[in-house]
Amino acid sequence: MPKVLDLYCCAGGAARGYQRAGFEVVGVDIEDRPNYCGDEFARRDALAVLEELVKNDGELAHYGRFDLVHASPPCQAGCTITNGTNKAKGWGRRHEQLVPATRELLDATGLPYVIEQPTGHGGLIRTDLRLCMDMFPIEEPPWVQRHRDFEIHGFAVDQPRHSKHRGYVRGMRHGVYRDGPYVAAYGNGGGKASITEMQHALGIDWTSEREELTEAIPPAYTEWIGVHLRTSVGVS
Repeated sequence: MPKVLDLYCCAGGAARGYQRAGFEVVGVDIEDRPNYCGDEFARRDALAVLEELVKNDGELAHYGRFDLVHASPPCQAGCTITNGTNKAKGWGRRHEQLVPATRELLDATGLPYVIEQPTGHGGLIRTDLRLCMDMFPIEEPPWVQRHRDFEIHGFAVDQPRHSKHRGYVRGMRHGVYRDGPYVAAYGNGGGKASITEMQHALGIDWTSEREELTEAIPPAYTEWIGVHLRTSVGVS
């Protein structure tokens, strides 16, 4: 089975999508992630793991060779959500700027890779692909938009058409409360999504931790990417 190294993995939203596309997934995070849904997990520093990958020509001890590296590095304080509601309310953890160091090591591995960041990242990555959950429709609301950008290296991924959103995001905006079929899957209060609503809208059922759901990539995104990887570079 082809194998993905999932760096800065959190609870494994990316991992589940790659699994659906037929990959074995090994997650790496500097924090313990007991809810991680990938096939294996290592609590390690992602940059140290990449240095080992470079030194060993794309292989890691115990895990062997990888066909793809996926990385979701912590974003700079300039990211929209980090610098907005979450910062104002004191939610979330401290964010570091690890994108340049991660990309430099990814380039040195010689492997295909993906770097993911929230839309509004301030030019941290090249946007080769932008995904929204409206591209992967769930039949019943509540829905979530969860725009994410991807820098793709070593293969190509088709850009799905982004259709017009189907109403408002529920909650307070500039002192006005609006109802709508979408929920804000971050923070708490002010009409933002409940845990159950976030799980439904994101397609995630293996964690109920709010912070993990807030940061998660919907599995539909990496399933789309994984299927294209297998097709474009002949991974089997």
